[in-house]
Amino acid sequence: MSVPKDFVAGVGSDVRTSQKRVLFVTRRTSAHVKSHDEEQVQTYPEVLIRALLAIEILTIFLVLLSLFFNAPLEGLADPTNTPNPAKAPWYFLGLQELLHYFPPVVAGVLIPGLLVISLVVIPYFDINIEAEGFFLKKRQIKLNVLYAVAAGLCIFLWFFDVYVALAPTLLVACLMVLAAFSSPQSASRFRRFLALKPISWWIMTWFLLECIVLTAVGTFFRGPGWSWVLPWRS
Repeated sequence: MSVPKDFVAGVGSDVRTSQKRVLFVTRRTSAHVKSHDEEQVQTYPEVLIRALLAIEILTIFLVLLSLFFNAPLEGLADPTNTPNPAKAPWYFLGLQELLHYFPPVVAGVLIPGLLVISLVVIPYFDINIEAEGFFLKKRQIKLNVLYAVAAGLCIFLWFFDVYVALAPTLLVACLMVLAAFSSPQSASRFRRFLALKPISWWIMTWFLLECIVLTAVGTFFRGPGWSWVLPWRS
């Protein structure tokens, strides 16, 4: 008399997940493999052709721009006549603006270094493989941390008179609070967009906004002696 078997060995046919799979299927269930089809393109020629087209279009644009507009260059350097203010290139003006408020070690090393380190260590402490929204889990705890960090950062900026950096900080903090009270099923597309953003996106957004504001202030609002001037006044 043969004893009935509870399991039957078989080979899966879902080659998208694995080329070969051994599975056991009971008589009361059936084999089911969950898979999600994603949009994919080949590296060659699709991606490379798009990259080459983008490079060519950008090159043509820069050439036309240089033909119709002169570069805003000053005269030859004169060691006997130092310009006031002596401004760095635009991509360093954010750091130069920070040097107005902080010592060189703080403005040029500690602040950028801490930001880069935070972006590096986040994936090790906040494992988010599916790129879920920051506030989708443990919302209240994360909100309390957000309130504490935002308040401490605002007090720090206010203490050192870095008022120009307060606006981006408060803007990002308000958007994060709005994201905390939003869900991926919100009726507003903007609130759905905010609800799905991870912590690394928020930190990078704050960093970019600070760079834009500090660079704009150093470019248009700083005059002789690095004093505050209005760009529409001579």
